[in-house]
Amino acid sequence: MITKAQQEALIQAAVAVREQAYAPYSKYPVGAALLTPDGRIFTGVNVENASYGLTICAERTAVFKAVSEGYREFVAVAVATENAGSPCGACRQVLAEFAGDIPVWLVDAAGHGRETTLYTLLPDHFGPEHLP
Repeated sequence: MITKAQQEALIQAAVAVREQAYAPYSKYPVGAALLTPDGRIFTGVNVENASYGLTICAERTAVFKAVSEGYREFVAVAVATENAGSPCGACRQVLAEFAGDIPVWLVDAAGHGRETTLYTLLPDHFGPEHLP
């Protein structure tokens, strides 16, 4: 169960880190904040590249930072964009690898938006449980 304070901290972290995004091509900075079961928040931003395929999204940056620190489970994520945009399919799949059906807050630059869940965003997901 996510407390209201955790939710607010997660959203604030996503909004704040968005300022660090490197988005000179799309002009669409994104910030993400990921909550671990022990209350730690990992943040990430999108980092674009002139070779577009090498760009990484904010959500995957946050997941990879957390995994590199030894975390393999997450309990919630917040994503901040200019207009409360939704994560791309690749980010949804990476989150599903570790997170299960966690709450997802999609917020705009002011922190306003909506709550959904990962499996609502990625129905019929494919995960480790589908492998032999």
